[in-house]
Amino acid sequence: MEYYSNAISQLIQQLSRLPGIGQKSAQRLAFHIINMPQEQVEKLAASMTGARANVRYCKCCQTLTDQELCPICSNPRRDHSVIMVVENPRDMAAYEKTGKFEGVYHVLHGAISPMMGIGPDDIRLKELMQRLQSDVSEVIIATNSSLEGETTAMYISRLIKPTGIKVSRIASGVPVGGDLEYIDEVTLLRALEGRVDL
Repeated sequence: MEYYSNAISQLIQQLSRLPGIGQKSAQRLAFHIINMPQEQVEKLAASMTGARANVRYCKCCQTLTDQELCPICSNPRRDHSVIMVVENPRDMAAYEKTGKFEGVYHVLHGAISPMMGIGPDDIRLKELMQRLQSDVSEVIIATNSSLEGETTAMYISRLIKPTGIKVSRIASGVPVGGDLEYIDEVTLLRALEGRVDL
């Protein structure tokens, strides 16, 4: 039996498709949106469609941006010879919150996972290898401490070592199985400072 009108049910259904949003959260969000002033709803809708239309990959580090280069890659004060490899833009943001990393990033948009059918060609490794043709002194691998993250780290290490570029891995301090985006800045900073050569 339907409790809500068609328009409300459709809004709840669409919101419940978002990651981490269950049926009850979707209902709560739907009623919040319905009760918002019309102008705010229009701004919300415009920001969603605008982001979807204009956000693309940074041509250097592959993070999401609405410019050709993201703010980090376009910053001349960053050390472009040190690249930290992360799985997704949220991990990059987590490290940026520490305020201590002065290099640049490379976002893979995933990790190697044979069980899920994700191989090296399915993540942004080719773009990373192209970046290494320039003046790079160190690659810090900051993938998650999961099986997929460790597999990805070892694969990247084997690819880069023959080039003579220093390859390091963030130290533990990041719990095994933990996702970087949920870890506090102090733990992330400790892991960065205690990184080890691979």
